[in-house]
Amino acid sequence: MKLVYVFDAYCGWSHGFSDTLREVSSRHPDLPVEVVSGGLFTGGRRVPMSAFGYIRGANQQISQVTGAPFGEAYQRLADEGSFVMESEDAARGVAALRQVAPDRAAELVVALHRAFYVDGQSLSDPATYRRLAETAGLDAEAVVTAFRAPAARAEAEADFRRAAELGVTGFPTLLAVDGEHVTALARGHATADDVDRRLATL
Repeated sequence: MKLVYVFDAYCGWSHGFSDTLREVSSRHPDLPVEVVSGGLFTGGRRVPMSAFGYIRGANQQISQVTGAPFGEAYQRLADEGSFVMESEDAARGVAALRQVAPDRAAELVVALHRAFYVDGQSLSDPATYRRLAETAGLDAEAVVTAFRAPAARAEAEADFRRAAELGVTGFPTLLAVDGEHVTALARGHATADDVDRRLATL
């Protein structure tokens, strides 16, 4: 059995799930975690942040429910409003990180959320992945090269298809996958204890 975490790097509730993901991974080191980018802001949803009038209120709710931080640099980005959240670029970044450090994918997803939601860094900018890789002790040049490679775009599109094939319609979703058997452990907010209770029934 393995865990499959379907999320979007530009999803505030996925950012809010970071502590749960960390804790579940820590409690169950024997369970591999596959991370899959869901593709929240693609196609016609790629619009400036100012088009999403609900962002500030939603983020306040996420903080209240999960304790997830939203940094000043991110708040400035949201208030200015012209930044476009491009999920395909973020998914390319996830693919690059996954390629260089597959066993650390869950940990690196948490760092990616912090890069945007705390530090206000663009997930379309190769420099963001260079900084993240250096902080994580990875080969930064390898990560940036993988991010820029055509294969990363193909992997991003494969992730979006995989999310759809798994029947995921909202982010974040944590699944337990055992062969053909798929069980939802969390949709949206859940604590590590919630996940453990559901795991115990499998």
